[in-house]
Amino acid sequence: MKTQTQKIREMVQLALLGAIILVMAFTPFIGYIPLGFTRATIIHIPVILGSLLLGPKKGAMLGALFGITSLINNTINPTVTSFVFTPFYSLDGGQGNILSLVICFVPRILVGIVPYYVYQLLQKLMKNSKKGQFVSLTAAGLAGSLTNTLLVMNMIFLFFNQSYAQANKLPANALYGFILSVIGINGVPEAIVAAIITVALGKVLLTLKEKNKL
Repeated sequence: MKTQTQKIREMVQLALLGAIILVMAFTPFIGYIPLGFTRATIIHIPVILGSLLLGPKKGAMLGALFGITSLINNTINPTVTSFVFTPFYSLDGGQGNILSLVICFVPRILVGIVPYYVYQLLQKLMKNSKKGQFVSLTAAGLAGSLTNTLLVMNMIFLFFNQSYAQANKLPANALYGFILSVIGINGVPEAIVAAIITVALGKVLLTLKEKNKL
């Protein structure tokens, strides 16, 4: 059972990670990097680290905050496809609706949950070895980032295929190929960066936590 000191420490850590997400989200060209037809992001990285450090419940809270910043950005500073993330924006036949909120929040909340369980499972399988931790952190970083990319892009195809194709001036039969290209061009580099940073910072943060120095 956690002591009152541990609970306070975790709340402070949660607040700090939340502040990092907000700073990244609302600093131009840092958290959300505009690419015309979409935005690349690195905001999932503090969510992944929060999941590993604080557990899935607080990780989910950070993921929800990630979703809130996406909703705000796509509402007040939209791209041509922002309707898939916000019900408050429409363009050329693309109208956001309640499903936009599903895309905006569900994948981001899961970014705060999936890495924790991937890490814990691999650590058990590898008996908490040092080499095993490297593999576990790498997999957790990749899993967290790809959870966001794969769910977002496939939900877009499922819920908004016609309007998304129209917004990108694509024939309907070329849409999934375009989505796969976005996953490859944006999602794969994002996942690699997430894995590298998760390994570099995750090992340090988890070691400090074990020693009660964090």
